[in-house]
Amino acid sequence: MGKLKLDLHDIFNKGRDIDIELNRVIKEAVEKRISLVEIIPGKGSGQLKKRVLRFLDQPHIKKLYHRLEKDDKNFGRVFAHFGFS
Repeated sequence: MGKLKLDLHDIFNKGRDIDIELNRVIKEAVEKRISLVEIIPGKGSGQLKKRVLRFLDQPHIKKLYHRLEKDDKNFGRVFAHFGFS
């Protein structure tokens, strides 16, 4: 089981860069058949996490992953699980 990690702390205020990085990590997970992507928007005000969740909810992105998990112990993490074994 492979895992990718995307930490958005450094680009939290750069909207275009956020979308580019989210697209990149999802594409890499699909191409390399990685089963888990951890996205770290950080805690902050919650706006970046909302943006990440909206991105992941887009129909063309949503069809790529199996399920989404919000870390109940750490508000600043989101996991996208892919159906690869």
